[in-house]
Amino acid sequence: ANVSVRKPGDKLGTRREIKNLNSFKFMQQAIDYEIRWQIEEIEDGREIQQATVLFDPDTGETRAMRTKEDAADYRYFPDPDLPPLVIAQDWIDRVKAQMPELPRAMAERYVTTHGLSAYDAAQLTQSTALAGYFDAAVAAGGAPKLASNWITGELARRLNAQELGIDAAPVSAAQLGQLVARIADGTIPNSAARQVFDALWNGEGSDVDAIIEAKDLKPMNDTGALDAILDEVLAKNEKNIAEYRAGKEKALNGLVGQVMKASGGKANPAQVTELLKARLR
Repeated sequence: ANVSVRKPGDKLGTRREIKNLNSFKFMQQAIDYEIRWQIEEIEDGREIQQATVLFDPDTGETRAMRTKEDAADYRYFPDPDLPPLVIAQDWIDRVKAQMPELPRAMAERYVTTHGLSAYDAAQLTQSTALAGYFDAAVAAGGAPKLASNWITGELARRLNAQELGIDAAPVSAAQLGQLVARIADGTIPNSAARQVFDALWNGEGSDVDAIIEAKDLKPMNDTGALDAILDEVLAKNEKNIAEYRAGKEKALNGLVGQVMKASGGKANPAQVTELLKARLR
């Protein structure tokens, strides 16, 4: 470990090299002591001499083993059997052009192009396969942020539970992209999307739209039927109504949940929330 100290704004101080440390614990102790020692020396007006030092774990102190004035003291000399290595710039450029996109550059692209957070971008670029899955899902029409949430959330959870890699995911990137697109365009809510994902995962179908139709998962568009459900839920939940009107916002969540349950998950939660608020004013 090399240690040197300096005052803020000053140039780097003279370093002292600590050698023969056999544990991280001793390394930390040696560095801490050396820093304190060098600061005291400088504050007392003494100069630090370049040296190699040893650490004594019994005393918790460092002691000089030998001093070194410059590179000549290290006995450096050129090896006649090693000629200078000159690498042409065109070779460097050619190799760079053949390299795949590196994780850091890929993560930066996800942040700037797709609007992902730095954390989400880092999660998606942990492997080439995972990043490729995300890119394919977005290419299939999936909204980037929503696709990221599904990949790092529900998909990752199931893969981990079954000890599968992303390459063995039962739900393809194209299928997930199509599913995310149907959430984004309002065709199905998140609750229904989970049912579609279950069907894809279990091999009950391969086309998202076909599964939505087969399971009748599209949101309830019949306002008359929704109004009837609202009437029924409100009639059975006078306590929640009183609590909400008394200022307890959480009571509204209970009412929304009752409506969603009665509608079989087909009602739009945002629409239900607004309708309930309008009725309870």
